[in-house]
Amino acid sequence: MQAKILLLEDDTLFGETLVDFLEGEGYEVDHFLEAKEAIDMTYTKKYDLYLLDVNLPDMNGFELLKQLRESGDDTAAIYITSARDKEALVQGFGSGADDYMKKPVDLDELALRVEAQLRRLKINSKVEVGEYLFDMERLVLYREGEPVALPRKLAELLGLFLRNRGEVVSTEEILEEIYGDEHPGTGALRVYINKLKQLFGKDAIVNIRGIGYCFEA
Repeated sequence: MQAKILLLEDDTLFGETLVDFLEGEGYEVDHFLEAKEAIDMTYTKKYDLYLLDVNLPDMNGFELLKQLRESGDDTAAIYITSARDKEALVQGFGSGADDYMKKPVDLDELALRVEAQLRRLKINSKVEVGEYLFDMERLVLYREGEPVALPRKLAELLGLFLRNRGEVVSTEEILEEIYGDEHPGTGALRVYINKLKQLFGKDAIVNIRGIGYCFEA
């Protein structure tokens, strides 16, 4: 599964250079020039890492990350900035950053720092759900240390729900994520929903009629 990176950089040329490099490293990258657009996207798409410029035309990058952290977003974040003074460094980490790089950026160093943050994510990729433990990286569900047999699509659905636990996920988003453009319709999805309810309880998944589902286990 490709790691998803949000890049916020208002220098178009530099941003495109980073996108080309990171995509060449195997990552999926969304590049934004303005903070507001980036913030809006964080509410509709789950990212594994944020790469954030500091000096932006519409918002200071420190303030942006502070807002995300206060909203409960704990996605790993690396600042990329031309600021060099100690005060900026302190402010950066104080706003919730996990790492900090100064421009001009060495791309090989960037790759190492990105990999380090994503490695930490993998270490913390096991999620508890009641008496179960779900490995988000391998898509394997465990009960008392023993794997529980799940069809691949059902495991992918559980992973999607856990990445968005407590939030409503639209039916269209679920079908596209699990099946792609050629999905079999909502009948198969309802079967999988019922199987998850059998595992985690009938109240684990709430059907938001006409919209989608919310996983609350």
